[in-house]
Amino acid sequence: MNRVPVRALRAASSWGADLVASAVSSLDGVLGTYGEVDVGLPWASVTKLCTALAVLVAVEEGTVGLDDELGPPGSTVRHLLAHASGLGPDDRSRVLARPGTRRIYSNAGFELLGEHLADRSGMPFERYLASGVLEPLGMRRTTLNGTPAAGAAGPLRDLLALSAELLAPTLVSRTTFELATSVAFPGLGGVLPGFGRQEPCDWGLGFELKDGKSPHWTGTRNSARTFGHFGQAGAFLWVDPDAGLACAAACDRPFGPWAVAAWPAFSDAVLDEVLGPPG
Repeated sequence: MNRVPVRALRAASSWGADLVASAVSSLDGVLGTYGEVDVGLPWASVTKLCTALAVLVAVEEGTVGLDDELGPPGSTVRHLLAHASGLGPDDRSRVLARPGTRRIYSNAGFELLGEHLADRSGMPFERYLASGVLEPLGMRRTTLNGTPAAGAAGPLRDLLALSAELLAPTLVSRTTFELATSVAFPGLGGVLPGFGRQEPCDWGLGFELKDGKSPHWTGTRNSARTFGHFGQAGAFLWVDPDAGLACAAACDRPFGPWAVAAWPAFSDAVLDEVLGPPG
């Protein structure tokens, strides 16, 4: 790998945000940072990565099961994690499709997952999240002040700790992690929020998969195996196993057309600087 990509990370300063932070890391540790890495910022749907990890920890402990019935008739924990339950985006009483037939991005589904885990574990979801995920990873300043779908906030330094876990998992087995970052319910079409309809719209168990999606919020140079999540608060985290890199950013400007244009170019610049030009 080439030199630390501080220059590429500085492109985040052009995003029109008052507060912004970005970073890139590898299996060897943090390669570079830019901006306010110790200032807490909202993560919005990047929260789902932490919630998914909490559910997977609970699965390995035997507290919940991926095939527990949850949500609409015929739906399970597995369906909800993969946005394949048929639930609408924000209303758990609105079922738009039969389970396993469409990829419908659902915050309501993740709220159900949080309630199910709380019920089975006998503790509030935020407490289980803290003890099962945040505390073991050293994410000491991350808090959940809203739903399991989008309520986390914390500094980019904590997102870097999450990045390290996603590069080399320790909380769950490699088998469980590979299952979570592989396509669940293959072939389902759906809408990737902000980027339009995708055929297929592949998803793992809580992890959004790049695969063949286009357009996408990661770079054109990111491999098809890239996974992660972005949030409407202006944060993202991707992991590219082929490159051996993770990249995270957060800011105080909500997601919008600016991010659709800026984030893929930003990711490509980071990959170019760390790995060298393609070819």
